[in-house]
Amino acid sequence: MSIDAILFDKDGTLFEFSATWDTWSAGIIHTLADGAEDLAHRLAAAIDFDLVNQQFHPNSIAIAGTTSEIVTALLPHLPGRQPDELEAFLSDEAASAPLVEAAPLQGLLTGLRENGLKLGVMTNDSEASALSQLDRAGVRDHFTFVAGCDSGFGAKPDPDPLLAFCNAAQVEPARTVMVGDSLHDLHAGRAAGMQSIGVLTGTATRADLSPHADVVLNHIGEIPAWMTENR
Repeated sequence: MSIDAILFDKDGTLFEFSATWDTWSAGIIHTLADGAEDLAHRLAAAIDFDLVNQQFHPNSIAIAGTTSEIVTALLPHLPGRQPDELEAFLSDEAASAPLVEAAPLQGLLTGLRENGLKLGVMTNDSEASALSQLDRAGVRDHFTFVAGCDSGFGAKPDPDPLLAFCNAAQVEPARTVMVGDSLHDLHAGRAAGMQSIGVLTGTATRADLSPHADVVLNHIGEIPAWMTENR
């Protein structure tokens, strides 16, 4: 196994999905509903969010979809909002979401870079949100490439944004690993001709990810040991 670069998903991969987004999402839904409980429940249902237990259902569009897709799901229940305005609101609010690292990022990313690997992030969240969150975690400088669904390369599961990373990092797709917690991530990796690692810090199970990944790890902190074992 030869690896020159690793491309990470963000939500559910660098940061634990439920710990980061569940409580935040409940707050956003109530904000959009502006005190109307019935509307809050309709908004939650539109994105498959359990408002009572404050957690996403595994098939929610919010798990792997783009901000635009989330907006499309919410808009029929918010007739006074415009798509661009609502997307900007969600992106701005997401930039300040509480972050729970899936593993201590600073040490992990430093070690990977010291081993000569080029690192990137490709998320179906917005680019601004991704950059803000990486800045807040103090790890943005570890990445040679950070792209969101609005960066002009497309969105997962399309392989184009993954290939844009390879072009920017000047690495071959076959010597690059896509790491993610969703089938969107793994399907994009396969379509791009990359190796793939699934992680269990999102909502998908090992059984969900295993048929589509070269390996499924508990979290990204296990990547260095996996690389050592497979040299």
